[in-house]
This record gives sequence, C-alpha cells and structure tokens, in this order.
Amino acid sequence: MDGRGRPWRDHRQVVNGVLWRLRTGAPWRDLLERYGPWQTVYERFARWEADGTWATLLEHVRVVRDDAVGRGEWAVAGRLHDQPGPPARRRRSQKGAADGDELEDPGRSQARQALGRSRGGLTTKVHLAVDGRGLPLSIVLTPGNINDATAFGQVLDGIRVPRSATGRPRTTPERVLGDKAYSSRAIRHLLRRRGLAATIPERRDQEANRRRRGRLGGRPPAFGKEIYRDRNVVERCFARLKQFRAIATRFDNLADRYRAGIILASLILWLREPVR
Repeated sequence: MDGRGRPWRDHRQVVNGVLWRLRTGAPWRDLLERYGPWQTVYERFARWEADGTWATLLEHVRVVRDDAVGRGEWAVAGRLHDQPGPPARRRRSQKGAADGDELEDPGRSQARQALGRSRGGLTTKVHLAVDGRGLPLSIVLTPGNINDATAFGQVLDGIRVPRSATGRPRTTPERVLGDKAYSSRAIRHLLRRRGLAATIPERRDQEANRRRRGRLGGRPPAFGKEIYRDRNVVERCFARLKQFRAIATRFDNLADRYRAGIILASLILWLREPVR
C-alpha cells in the first residue's frame, strides 16, 4: 500500500508494462491498457529508480546467478546512442515574477543530463564494464562529446559485486580488455597502480612517437592478440542491450531515467543467463 492507504497495483502487471515500454520505446502515454494506467506504471518506474530498487535487484541477481566475477576477464568500451536534445527551458525566479524570468543555461543543463553535441547532434555515451560472459557489471553515462578515456576510472570504480557469503565485494578482475580509445599513459599507470593486467592495443600515433624517440620511447606495452579476441564480449553485450528500443535510442529527457532503463535491461540479461 502507498502512503495514502491505497493498495498497490500488482507489481507483476506494472513491471511488465515497464518492460513493454523498454522493449518498444513507445511513449509512456501509449502504454497498453492491460498494464494499467500509464501514470501508475511510470511513477512506479521512477520511484524505484530514485530509491535504488532497480540497482538493488541487479546486485542481488549478480550474486544469485552464479556469477563469474573475479574468475574471468572484464572488457570496457563506450558507444554512442542518438538522442534529440531537449530545448532550453525557462524557469521562474524563486523571488517571484517581479524579478523577471531566468533562462536556464542549455549547455549546463545538457551536461547534467549526460547530453553532448557530437557529429550526430546531441548524444549520450554509454560506458560499460562486462564480465567474461558479456554481462554488465558497471554502467556510466557521459555526454556524447566526452572522450571514452575520461570515464575509465568511473567505470572501474563502479564495479562492485557482493559475495553470496561473508567478505568484501569483488571489485578486482584478473585482466582488463579495452580498445584503442583506452590507450593512454594515464590509464596504463592507473592499471599498474591497482595491479591489474591489461590488454589494450597501442594507437598508431603513440607507436610512431615511441619509435621516433628511440631508446627514450621505452618498450611497447605488452599485448596479446589471442587474449584481445575476447574483447568482443562487450560488443555483443551492446548488441543485446540494443534489442531494447528505449536503449538503442534515448527517449528519456532525464539521464537517471535512461540509466534506470539500462539497469533493468541488464537485469533481464542476467536473468536469462543459465545457472551453472
């Protein structure tokens, strides 16, 4: 029951409505009648995003579904998703109309909602860390014009899977796989400080600069082609997430709502993984 004493609408019905909207990308107002009033479904979705219910469910499923965190390799990558940018909105001063209206800074508002202008217009970049089976472990959103490497530390810090028994959550992989976007001196130093093995290809300009400096350029970073082939698990994860229309194209104005949809889709991927 809610705070006013009315009984909750059936959770299964509401969650099915949220999943239907996530799969189709339809506006909330177009929700099918069999899922109940669209306002109820949306409010339940927003409430569980705000109080962390969706994230808690995903964390619980990671523990129960016999995850392989800490025993396999993790891959990290970032991709762009199209999102039409919301217009700048006028907001009234708290002191009243006598002080006039203020224009909200569009750039600041967009950055706050993980929107940035790139070649495709206003876009959002989704950064993922996945385990060796391609199941999401960490989700970070940034504006689309932000370089992938800047979010690398946030992605690693976001990995936290509690153990089924006692003990600290698992946060350290055996190896980190990443594409050339993560080939930077800062990232390699970060991984060495944390004692993490890495398989990240060197960019051509970095290789050319190292060779031009001769002995001062140092040795090339270790790279195993056979190991790097396993990095495609993160690409397959993106492909599976894009089966949800509301993730393949961002329709949510609020970044928190969009991220909640990604968490819910990730929860579905974990539930589909067979128990070992």
